[in-house]
Amino acid sequence: MDNFEIRFGGTGGQGLQLSAKLLADALSIQGLNVARSQSYEPTSRGGISRADLVVSEDNIDFPLLSELDLLILLDQPALGISLPLMKKGGVVLADDRRTQDIPTKDLKVHVLPLSEMALAMGNERVTNIIALGAFAGINDLCDYDILEQTISKGVPPRFLELNLSAFAKGYELTAGSAAKVAAG
Repeated sequence: MDNFEIRFGGTGGQGLQLSAKLLADALSIQGLNVARSQSYEPTSRGGISRADLVVSEDNIDFPLLSELDLLILLDQPALGISLPLMKKGGVVLADDRRTQDIPTKDLKVHVLPLSEMALAMGNERVTNIIALGAFAGINDLCDYDILEQTISKGVPPRFLELNLSAFAKGYELTAGSAAKVAAG
């Protein structure tokens, strides 16, 4: 597999760093090499935030993104810094409440009710975990069960049930999607 590049983009406070860490841990358990980087504005909530993963079966020569295969977009401000990096045919998985006007030329765009679903569950803060579930539904890069186990170990115990439910609901949004994205 060539490098597969993933960005979680949004604003501070959306759990992007946690999502990237959980996915990186799960991919590592599967024997893949993962380089993770992050950037966020100094404001703790509301500033642009991103977490990036470069994934490969081989050694990773350059740990930063060069051509994004997949963008998980949870808020509009992160689109501008991410779009120029998108690979032709890349996939955008976006929240329908917090994003708009995503160009579809040369991209596969999935606009989903991620934060709306989280609000219906009673806690918008699980939008990131719903997005991880949706990712698992459209991409065979990471095994569902391993990612679920990683979530179980990586979230606070008092929020475990909520996060596992959010992950399952996100997966249901896209599972069996005709737009399955091959990793590499």
